[in-house]
Amino acid sequence: MIKKIEIKNFKSLSNIDIDCSSLNVFTGLNGMGKSSIIQALLALKQSYDKGSLQKEGLSLKGELTDIGLGKDALYQFASTDEIEIALSFLDDSDVNKKSWTFTYEANEESDENKYSESDIIPYPADIHLPTDLLRYSLFKMDKFKYLNAERWVKNVYEMGTQQIRNRSLGIHGEYTPHYLIQYGQDNKENSVDSSLLYEGTEVNTLDYQVSAWMNEISPGTKVKTVKIQGVNSVKLSYEFYNDRISTQEISPLNVGFGITYVLPVIVALLSAKPGDIIIIENPESHIHPKGQSTIGKLLARVANLGVQLFIETHSDHIINGIRVAIKQGIPSNLINLIFFVRGENLDEIYSTYNNPKIDQDGRIDFWPKDFFDEWNNNLIELL
Repeated sequence: MIKKIEIKNFKSLSNIDIDCSSLNVFTGLNGMGKSSIIQALLALKQSYDKGSLQKEGLSLKGELTDIGLGKDALYQFASTDEIEIALSFLDDSDVNKKSWTFTYEANEESDENKYSESDIIPYPADIHLPTDLLRYSLFKMDKFKYLNAERWVKNVYEMGTQQIRNRSLGIHGEYTPHYLIQYGQDNKENSVDSSLLYEGTEVNTLDYQVSAWMNEISPGTKVKTVKIQGVNSVKLSYEFYNDRISTQEISPLNVGFGITYVLPVIVALLSAKPGDIIIIENPESHIHPKGQSTIGKLLARVANLGVQLFIETHSDHIINGIRVAIKQGIPSNLINLIFFVRGENLDEIYSTYNNPKIDQDGRIDFWPKDFFDEWNNNLIELL
């Protein structure tokens, strides 16, 4: 588990450190720094996967994130040309800190060839690099999942054998249908943990529980996946039913986008195992308030399972679902609310944050300005 994130001179982050818990919820107005924290984690992960973190430096362009060039990554008001990222990991009962420093200086070969125009920010000379990273879930293929805010809605999805072997859903959720075919019926190794079973159900297979939770978000929903013979593809469809009848199979393009947007989120959460790290941007996208609250409750239950989550959200319903889960018994110390705001002084504009706390009754100790207070603001105007 990551216990602390420390970042200097990266994008809008001048000098920030965040204590982490099991469920870390990043909120705030647009452009305040939420994505910068997530991109720092993703850049480390993709740099490790590409091999550059072990010898060369920070890779800004890859499958997980595309930050641009060095000039896009360096904090605009930085007093030095170095980006620093440090992660403190809980390792058994000890906390081990791993630090990386990346330089923004010109190449030695030519002053005209600047690292500012490169998509790799290198290490300074003679730096001591962290080792034994593969012991941490962030750097393990099968212990890490990331879902981008943009998730794909298609009738037919490609199969991804290697990705599924690594327990990946794809950053756009594109391998979710294949994932369900591969692991959906397995009631042993890939069964859903008993603490995550939908209320009133006992069947612990992934496909059953996915449909059960999807039914809470869109009543009468059944998820169906099937391999298309002769091609490397999977067909995704839905059926809707009540006590008497059901519809024919309906393609994702002919139902509300929210159903397919939330499907990878539900699969990622229900398939989580203790020790996993999951990063999800905007899990509430295209989902009605009740469904968003349901996702919040499920997020809290997954955190209680021993999974670490980093969630970026603009949804007060997600927050309130988490609060209800705490009221119902999830330990409040597992939840970490980070509300990003813009800090300013005479010479700089930078990202900082407030850290509201939730007690065991689900109450939040203080509400910073613009922290999900627009409902009250509008109500005051109406009254």
